[in-house]
Order: sequence, then structure tokens, then C-alpha cells
Amino acid sequence: MEIQLITLEGRVVRLEPLSMGHHAQLCEVGLEPELWQWIPERVTTPEEMRRYIQAALDAQKAGTALPFATVERASGRAIGSTRFGNIDRANRRVEIGWTWLGTPWQRTAANTEAKYLMMRHAFETWKCIRVELKTDSLNQRSRRAILRLGAKEEGTLRQHMVTWYGRLRHTVYYSVLDSEWPAVKAGLEAKLARPA
Repeated sequence: MEIQLITLEGRVVRLEPLSMGHHAQLCEVGLEPELWQWIPERVTTPEEMRRYIQAALDAQKAGTALPFATVERASGRAIGSTRFGNIDRANRRVEIGWTWLGTPWQRTAANTEAKYLMMRHAFETWKCIRVELKTDSLNQRSRRAILRLGAKEEGTLRQHMVTWYGRLRHTVYYSVLDSEWPAVKAGLEAKLARPA
């Protein structure tokens, strides 16, 4: 697994390496408190967004993450962010997460295509044997979305994180294995082929 800066290009979105250059556009779409309800960090001010981006870039520098800005191809505008994290080269596994999209792009093809591009890269370029996803146990919308991608629920880590407002978060883990990827890929491609 050679981790280097990459751009993943789809029909609806382009995932490009996250940088401070995306700060202003991400602030335009990403400071609504509801977006961060289920995410351990809180990002509701430009300064908090700057810290969020910097933390992602620090993890990238440490070799444990590869963060992206999710860019809507039609407008060329950053509409959210996602990343590869918890990169484990020795065990050929990676997590896809830290994903958020501005409200107008939720429940559109943007997230499905981003996950497809990332899983395809993980399994077909990096030759991962496992891709992990996780979410707050209370986030039913995210849990349904992850299952719709074709991932399998594995279990719950109790009191796994402390949220920004002090709630103890139980985290539900999901995965896709390399042996499952061909079927998951076909399912995602079928979803993405449907008219919008």
C-alpha cells in the first residue's frame, strides 16, 4: 500500500486532496450545527473548520490518513469532506469515514459515488483485504446508508468516544472484505447508473 496524494474522479464528484484552500467553500456549506450532531468534533465557526482541516492534514503528514475535499463536478465547488483513516499497511486495511456533506447534497449520488471511488481505490489499487466504516449507534440514517452501500455490520464498541458535548458515544462498526468487493462494486455501480 503506497499512500500518496491522489484525486479520485467520478461522474458527480471529484475527491481531491484536502487543503486550506478549501476552507472558505467548506465554511459556506459546512457550519450548520445539525451536520455535526453525530460527529465527535464540533465545527460551527470558521476557526473550528480551520482546526478540523489542520487536524486532517496533521494525520496525513503522520501517514495515518488521506483526507479529501468532496467537490461537485458540475459547479467545481467543495461540498463536503471525507477521508481514508486508520491506515494499517501491515494488515492491508483502511477505514473510510470522517464524511460530511452540506445539506443540499445529502441523499444524492454524491456520497454513494464518493464511497464507491474510495472502496475501488482501496481494493483495486492498494489491494486492501478489508475496508472499515463506523458511525454513532444513535445515527440511524448513517447506519442505513452504510448498509445500503453493501457493508456488513460487525458489532458495537461501547463507550467508544466522548463527543464534543460530553455524551459517551457507542460506535457501530461495519466492513467490506476483498472477497465481497465484486458484489458490492456491482451493487454500487447499478445504483449509480440509475437516473438522478
